[in-house]
Amino acid sequence: MAEQSKYRRVVLKLSGEALAGGAGFGIDPGVVESIARQIKDVQTLGVEIAVVVGGGNIWRGQAGSSQGMDRATADYMGMLATVINALALMDALEKYGVEVRVQTAIEMKEIAEPFIRRRAMTHLEKGRVVIFAAGNGNPYFSTDTTAALRAAEIEADVMLKATKEAGVYDADPHLHPDAQKLDEIRYIDMLKENLRVMDATATSLCMDNNIPIVVFDLNTYGNIRKVVLGEQIGTLVRGDSGVKRHPH
Repeated sequence: MAEQSKYRRVVLKLSGEALAGGAGFGIDPGVVESIARQIKDVQTLGVEIAVVVGGGNIWRGQAGSSQGMDRATADYMGMLATVINALALMDALEKYGVEVRVQTAIEMKEIAEPFIRRRAMTHLEKGRVVIFAAGNGNPYFSTDTTAALRAAEIEADVMLKATKEAGVYDADPHLHPDAQKLDEIRYIDMLKENLRVMDATATSLCMDNNIPIVVFDLNTYGNIRKVVLGEQIGTLVRGDSGVKRHPH
C-alpha cells in the first residue's frame, strides 16, 4: 500500500545556514542537492510543497545593522541573499526533473516571478515546487515570519521549520546539557517561555491562523519525508485544540 501523507500542502522553511553545510558560509552544492532530493521524495507522495529560504549564509541584516549600517538597507541586502539561495535550490531541483517557480517579494522579473498569491497556488496545484524569495519585501521581518505569512496566504496545512536541532527544548541545549526535547508544545507556551526557536512575530502569525509548526532536524537525511508522513520526530507546535487542517 502506498504511503499516505499527513499533509496535502506544506511550507518548508530552510535557513540560509542550512545551505552552507559545514562551511557555515556560502552554498554547499552537495547539501543543496541533498535537500533537493528530499523535496522530490516528498513530492512523489502527492504533497504540494512551497519553500521559504533564508539568506544568513550570505548576509545577515541584523549583523550589518549592529555594525552601524542602516537597518532597512541591511535587511534589503539580506532579502537579495535569499534570492541567490532560491536560484541555487531551483537549479538543484530541476536537475532531478522537478518543475520549479521562484517568486520574489522584490520584483526582478528577469530571473523570477513576482509573488502573486493565486499564481503560487495554481503552480502548487499543478505539481510545481514554489520557492518564495526576498522575504516579504519589507525590512524588520525575519524569513521565519515570511514563512508563517506565506503559509497563511496559500492555506498550507503546516509549516515545517528545518533546524540543526532535533526539535524544541525546554531550555537552550547548548547551555543546558540536561535540556529536554518536547514532543509537543502550545504556541502560547513557546511565547511565554521565550523559547527562541523562531521569532515571536512568526509564532504569533501561526497561532492567529492556527497553522501547526513542526520543528525538526534537517541534518538527518529523509526527515522531511518522515515529518510529512506524520512520524513522531521533532516537535509539534500547536494550539489548545490540537491540529486543525485547512479544508481543501
